[in-house]
Amino acid sequence: MKNSTKYYLCQKCNFETSQWFGRCPNCGAWNSLLSQDISNKISAKIQKDELAKPISKLKFNINELRYQTGIVEFDRVLGGGIVPGSLILIGGEPGIGKSTLALQIAQQLVDKIGKILYISAEESIRQISLRADRLSVNSEHIYLLSENGLEKIIAQLKEIKPKIAIIDSIQIVNDSNTPSAPGSITQVKSCTSRLMEIAKKDDIAMIIIGHVTKDGGIAGPKILEHIVDTVLYLEGERFQAYRLLRSIKNRFGTTNELGIFQMESVGLKEVANPSKILLSSRSEPIPGTVTTITFEGSRPLAVEIEALTSSSYLNFPRRLTTGVDYNRVSLIIAVLENKLKIQLQNKDIYINSAGGIKISEPAIDLGIAVAILSSIKSLAIPLDTVVFGELGLTGEVRTVSLCERRLREAKNIGFKKCIIPLENGKQFSKKFEHLEIKTLGNIGDILTILKE
Repeated sequence: MKNSTKYYLCQKCNFETSQWFGRCPNCGAWNSLLSQDISNKISAKIQKDELAKPISKLKFNINELRYQTGIVEFDRVLGGGIVPGSLILIGGEPGIGKSTLALQIAQQLVDKIGKILYISAEESIRQISLRADRLSVNSEHIYLLSENGLEKIIAQLKEIKPKIAIIDSIQIVNDSNTPSAPGSITQVKSCTSRLMEIAKKDDIAMIIIGHVTKDGGIAGPKILEHIVDTVLYLEGERFQAYRLLRSIKNRFGTTNELGIFQMESVGLKEVANPSKILLSSRSEPIPGTVTTITFEGSRPLAVEIEALTSSSYLNFPRRLTTGVDYNRVSLIIAVLENKLKIQLQNKDIYINSAGGIKISEPAIDLGIAVAILSSIKSLAIPLDTVVFGELGLTGEVRTVSLCERRLREAKNIGFKKCIIPLENGKQFSKKFEHLEIKTLGNIGDILTILKE
């Protein structure tokens, strides 16, 4: 390849080779190798103002540079607002509400910062206008453009000079200098890289929208995560009201933050108190349900764990989980069988976290264990009781972090009784009035505490 003026690049897996093949040797795709020119190396000349500077002479306050949208849930996920010159990727399945959220952000920011350019590579101006009318987006400083050619998009950015540019969606944008189809890995990377150069050079904050298909399409935003500054995923079912905006990567704030919205006819509306919408509104306790306190980023959430156990006639009983880790549930079932001598090997067990929240932290272990025991023993847990704690293989209930904030959240919602790890209870047993705190050191004592 060093002695040649061209090489061949696979449009599916980015495999490079010096000679053409009908089938890619790496991924096996047919007719995916396209010819690429090897550009000559040109020595760059450094201007005086481009020289590297000592870090001690560079003073910036990132909080003063942010554009705060006024949408509290969105600003929280970003870490305080949009940073000028940053590249933000919003991913999600088609129809989940990404374009709706982008237009609402534009409407909230336009009066504070000035011009905003919304570029749609998929829809016509008429389609965008109809959505804007429904969302009451009508500012004269929001510019709409229907274009999928990268060169024309860059020309519009240089002419209008917006503070924020929204690209919807990156899979349709086409760079004529890249000999591959729109949506391919090469096209998506090339277009995003050139847009990033414009964003950094002209200090334009860019919001790029990318589709994520259920079958994990190769043109999804996963391949862009290492390029952009911030990655946000909008999750939820299309036919359900609630949407979860989750931060996966953020160079200007914390990751794993969560924003909760409700889809209405006028767009996405913030949910001020998500704990209440995630809890059941029933008036009487029933076996198989228990409430736990989990953390999503910096926010405590009260989530209801549901469990159902039934006799199985299969050689291998079914274990199904929704919203919680399957392997973690299997571990908890093994601990319950070993320490409490409960026969679960002939039971189908189903675990669900109500509200569609996906929970991964180990502090919900005790909640899952109590829900399973509540179902198999037909023991109803009082509605004013909340439990949390990590469960070890020996049956030990281990301490959890941020216990004080969990207890404060439980108290604010209206819970009267908390079952928490023994070591955590030594610190807070007398600190919270009107909140009865029960401590648990080993899972073997759980049934005694529940019956008290």
